Amino acid sequence: MAIEVGAKLEGRVTGITRFGAFIDLADGVTGLVHISEIADHYVRDVNDYLKIDDIVTVKVIRVDKDGKIALSIRQAVDRPAGRVPSQRGDRRPGGRGGVGPASGKLSFEEKISRFLRDSEERIASLRRNAEGKRGGRGARRG
Repeated sequence: MAIEVGAKLEGRVTGITRFGAFIDLADGVTGLVHISEIADHYVRDVNDYLKIDDIVTVKVIRVDKDGKIALSIRQAVDRPAGRVPSQRGDRRPGGRGGVGPASGKLSFEEKISRFLRDSEERIASLRRNAEGKRGGRGARRG
């Protein structure tokens, strides 16, 4: 089977890494979906969107001379004419218009719960980072 740029194919997820997922297309041909090509919004963890043995539709976006195949899940999705993914506010999971587990209809309580959890994580991270930086430029020397 010849793999051509622009072709939409179905494949099975065979491996997941921090930078993307490997997709078995057919006849032992494997391609990579980079983390940036999984969804129209920011993807922090590939495991939130894909699992081993998932069947996905991908679009071939590049075939290198050395045989590496670059794939995209987000480009394989048919969108209504005129619909352009936002480049601003809806890129994070849970934002308007995304795809994936975080884009489903969430209740107000679920949204607040998620917001509080994310906020607490960020504050804890800032506090950890600040502890090692005490005594910077403005610190008095005794």
